[in-house]
Amino acid sequence: MRQNQEIHKSLPRAGAQKRAWYRRGIYTLLSLVVIGVLWVGYVYWRIEHPVSNPADRADVGIVLGASMWGDHPSPGLRERLEHALKEYHEGRFDTFIVSGGLDKPGYTYTEAEGMRNFLVAEGVPEDRIFLENAATSTYENLLYSQAIMEKHGWNTAIIITHDYHGTRALEVATTLGYNQPTISLTKSTVLPMIKHKSREVLAYTKWTADRVLIAIGVL
Repeated sequence: MRQNQEIHKSLPRAGAQKRAWYRRGIYTLLSLVVIGVLWVGYVYWRIEHPVSNPADRADVGIVLGASMWGDHPSPGLRERLEHALKEYHEGRFDTFIVSGGLDKPGYTYTEAEGMRNFLVAEGVPEDRIFLENAATSTYENLLYSQAIMEKHGWNTAIIITHDYHGTRALEVATTLGYNQPTISLTKSTVLPMIKHKSREVLAYTKWTADRVLIAIGVL
């Protein structure tokens, strides 16, 4: 009899504990959702407010790659190249580094080679264009381009990309130890911005995690 009474007494306590854990789980989930929404809002604000501040003069202009369409730069990549040409003709730099690897197996040209071909067709001397053919991310774009700069004794760079990509690009360059890096940004009239900005939120989030790992020496 006493055993049955003890069992009945323990059941309400077990139920109360279960409800308490359930409430804690709900509060934790809601907290994570709120933090996630705030983070996305913060990142989107950062993406929407880049600082385009190209130096008056730099040793090189680094054009960050984007997709190729077969043998030719995609419309989005053409926008970056046309903006780079504008800065080149204004005398901000006289040497290009074009950075980007092979988009797809079977493509004839890497992003860098496609950019070189475009620039040469626009009248830029080929010996003023240096190729970085391996990068598959913004971090690699700037890391491998930095190695080219060090090899040739170049100290300063203007980084050229789209405005939605500028905040992350500048942060990567700063983390890598570029000497007072500056960026020159162009707006897009051809890219679907909702798609690209949404992807950039994810890319910036990943970069933020990678930056922590770099700081503690894991990457």
